[in-house]
Amino acid sequence: MTFKYNNPSHSKKVVSAVLAGMMALSAGGAALAAESTETGKGQTATVSNTAASTGLFSDIKVGYWAEKHVYKLAYQGILLGNNGLFRPGDAVTQQEAVTMAIRFMNKENQLNDSTATALPTNMEVGNYFKPYVALALQLGLIDKTEESTVDVSKTSWGQKQASREWITKLLIRSLNKDAEAKAQNNQSTGFADNDSISQSGKGYINLAVSLDLAKGVEGNKFNPTGSVTRAQLATFFSRGETLTDTKYANTSTGYVTGLKDGQITLVVDGKAVNFAVNSSTPYFTKDSESRASSADVKLYTKVQVVGAAGTASYVEVVDATPQVESVEGIFARSLSGNKIGLFVGENYETYSYDEATAFIDQNGNAIKLSDITTDSTIEVQRETFSADKKTVVIRVKSGIVNKSDSGVIAEVTTSAKTIKLTNAAGATEQYTYNDNLIIRYQDRILSLAELKAGSAVKYTVKDSVLQTIELSQGVEQSVRGTLVEIGGNQSTLTFKREGGSLEAKLLVEKPEVIINGIQDATLNDLITDATNGDQVELTLNSEDRVTRIQVVGRQMEPMNGASVVSYNSKTKVLTVLDSNKKPFVFTLDDKTKLDYNATKPTLAGLESLLNDGRKLDLTYVGTRALSVKVIFKYEGTISSIDTAGRKISLLSGNQTITVPYSTLPSIEIYNKSGASLSDLKIGDKVTVTLGSNQDFVQKVALNTVAQFEVVSVETNGRVRVKSDALTSQFYVDQAVLTNETGQTITASQLTAGNLINVTFEGTTPKAVQVVKRTLAEVTSVDASSVTLKLFNGQSETVPVSGTVKVVKSGSTLTTLTSLTVGDRVEMTKDTDNSTRFRVLTVMSKQFWSYDGVGNQILVKRESTSDTNYRFALGTGVFVHQGDNTLSVQSLKDNDNIVLYLLNNVVLEIQKQ
Repeated sequence: MTFKYNNPSHSKKVVSAVLAGMMALSAGGAALAAESTETGKGQTATVSNTAASTGLFSDIKVGYWAEKHVYKLAYQGILLGNNGLFRPGDAVTQQEAVTMAIRFMNKENQLNDSTATALPTNMEVGNYFKPYVALALQLGLIDKTEESTVDVSKTSWGQKQASREWITKLLIRSLNKDAEAKAQNNQSTGFADNDSISQSGKGYINLAVSLDLAKGVEGNKFNPTGSVTRAQLATFFSRGETLTDTKYANTSTGYVTGLKDGQITLVVDGKAVNFAVNSSTPYFTKDSESRASSADVKLYTKVQVVGAAGTASYVEVVDATPQVESVEGIFARSLSGNKIGLFVGENYETYSYDEATAFIDQNGNAIKLSDITTDSTIEVQRETFSADKKTVVIRVKSGIVNKSDSGVIAEVTTSAKTIKLTNAAGATEQYTYNDNLIIRYQDRILSLAELKAGSAVKYTVKDSVLQTIELSQGVEQSVRGTLVEIGGNQSTLTFKREGGSLEAKLLVEKPEVIINGIQDATLNDLITDATNGDQVELTLNSEDRVTRIQVVGRQMEPMNGASVVSYNSKTKVLTVLDSNKKPFVFTLDDKTKLDYNATKPTLAGLESLLNDGRKLDLTYVGTRALSVKVIFKYEGTISSIDTAGRKISLLSGNQTITVPYSTLPSIEIYNKSGASLSDLKIGDKVTVTLGSNQDFVQKVALNTVAQFEVVSVETNGRVRVKSDALTSQFYVDQAVLTNETGQTITASQLTAGNLINVTFEGTTPKAVQVVKRTLAEVTSVDASSVTLKLFNGQSETVPVSGTVKVVKSGSTLTTLTSLTVGDRVEMTKDTDNSTRFRVLTVMSKQFWSYDGVGNQILVKRESTSDTNYRFALGTGVFVHQGDNTLSVQSLKDNDNIVLYLLNNVVLEIQKQ
């Protein structure tokens, strides 16, 4: 792309070529992959100064990934657009990149048109760019010898697209780190395409990686010949400002001392500077790429403002921590000369104030100094960024309040008997209350439990204690009762209040239904009956409609092991005998839950099975059958196996069930083929499946639990796992899956590296539980607890009771004191719910290189016969030096490292 300028003699007002590609380097391949090709690429562009003055680019929308960096540099005058466009996806040419670098370094005052003739003959550039390229040669930003070998047969040197490697050199040199980079030229970069990187470029790439300015692209490649976009380089230079002390004329960094409508006041180098702001002013924070709001700018925080003529064009919060100190004491009196006196402990001290000092009460409301009474507890806040340490706030922490106001309930804390409100002026207040507090809505007295956050209220306070709260509108409330009826169109509900009469309520569309043990319950799962209906808690909104129904009690009765006497398919009447041969009669309906050996049970399918003698499990209310389950299997613990009498006895719940077999049943055990009855023993948990006539055992499945590490998850519900380096697979689409906290999840929420406990019924997974996996360093240990330093630097003391397992050096020990301070461990729960610590193997090595394709590291061999020099890296391997986290690519040839491995997989690398 060629740039033409309206006034080339005033180069400081022209487009800064700084704007091309750091995102490729600092954000890596993800940024490149996200970037789309822009229209107009390769066209000649005429740059106008109007684009710079407005700072608005129609092709940079709010939320664009590089918006923050593009506009920052645009307002600093480092870059301009082209007729209101920025063209973020255009590739940067070498002459543009050089111009940008000179502007980034603020070296334009050293430009000299007479030096243009000093360019080598092969370095053909546009007339405007000649002084920039000449100065770049003079400053060492580009190497004359290196550039003399560039192929310019197809395009001129200046119009040649800047490559990733070339840009890396330019950027590192613009940060005055050329010597530091050259010192690393003999070290491998660790990228899979290291051989494609020139020998002279490796040191620059190594340094850029260690400064966290460069990362690889997909496949752990650097792609040295790839192009760099304008948006990417803009982001790089913007971030590179933190690594240089270069100053820009229209950029001010200081501490916020004033926030008024339309104005920010900063103290910059000891002087107060005012900047006008408006609704169009873009706000950002240091640690986020997304836009912030003006509310994110707080008093006494460190802020950078870019703008001229007293107008802020760009605002960034550099440090969000307020630079103030506080002193608390008892107010004594006001003194002449704008001072106050207070007792701080036993000392009497004085503090000055001025017209800028804010006086506020305990709720943040503005007051006058004369409003502060003797013996009030006050807090004096002083700024710490200047030698004067001016008093910025004097706040009353305790005092008597009598008032009436309106506002919104923010929080009710019953344990402390306090209520927090936001008053009509928008300030937060907090008051205590006692048992005399009156809460009402119109003519109805409400309980404290009905006072919800967000409710609009009027309130009165006397002697700093809340006296009355009157709600401005109805609030959400809860009532309890017995569920009697759900209307035919499911729009109404009838219930009997506790100790009251029948009431009818309207339902919102699709109210939430909560029934313990039933996932995604609906209205059809509720039991309605005048005397035995569900005991429910109803949540009513401000319009008195039911939004939530939670079952808190059920009257239903279970009946296990009943025998069918008869069933009438016309009347739906089922007659059974219970286990004591007592007769019962039940009616089935379309709400009766059905369960027999079918994927989608139907009443018609069940009816064919309800013949004389069929064994059933039921639940019922009165004569209404709520559920009917045809017994086709039993779950329990083996109490005896009688091979002579050909029968198996189980302890299931509180009863013993004996089931015969005519021929030897099939035995199903996970990970064991050809299992037989002799593989079962007393005490084993099993599931016994019966034949179609419920008279003989057909199959016995041993219930086992095994632990695996997830390797991959496929969309069809198949999970590939490994255990002790052996890989296997199974389907979990019919299993119940839960996360570390017991919440239900889907198979797609499992990820590679998850540790899971799988409960098998024979060879079929019935339940999958994600196991919490903690990797850490042991910092202290005793008989009942261990203190761990996690990889994120936090410390955690873990009390351990019950069975403990410490797997160390191939042995399993049973005491915590088997652990040693400095051990790296993986802490998990084993399949028997015992706490298990697996101590990682330790090796000291010298780093050689990183294989990104195989995700492995190679270390120096200790001898020619040493074959143990290649190690696989675990998911999210922790690489660090002390408390500083590193990337594996930052490791250099001959670095001394300590490896911590589990099952021959590296989980931690510590650089010495």
